[in-house]
Amino acid sequence: MNQDDERFLRRAIELAASAREAGNPPFGSLLVSREGSVVAEERNSSLADSDITAHPELKLARWAARELDAETAAATTMYTSCQPCNMCTGAIERSGLGRVVFALSGEQLNGLKPSGGFPQVPSEGPALYEEARVPVEGYYT
Repeated sequence: MNQDDERFLRRAIELAASAREAGNPPFGSLLVSREGSVVAEERNSSLADSDITAHPELKLARWAARELDAETAAATTMYTSCQPCNMCTGAIERSGLGRVVFALSGEQLNGLKPSGGFPQVPSEGPALYEEARVPVEGYYT
């Protein structure tokens, strides 16, 4: 972590405060090029948009996948006020972004919530491997 990382994290925290002031959950993120230029910024807008997926990290990952070529994406860093959730992490990985730097960890965030975080949804699986593999087999080759 260097001074530039800290400066960009502070901007992510400012974006989080702005999201909260607008009545949304307090999360903010930005993308920074290899040269140190801010190329995009987002705030959480899940309540304003009535969209539980309107996390800033997801919005930026989608933007990067659409707007950046693979080489540029790989040289881009996402700075975010909080460690990305699993949904956002998957999108970031698929977008090809090169690096993520976050302020609060998911564990620290949950410690700030009265309930300690979201309840876990029970899940079962894997199941029906022989059937489920048919549409997938060969796709990734």
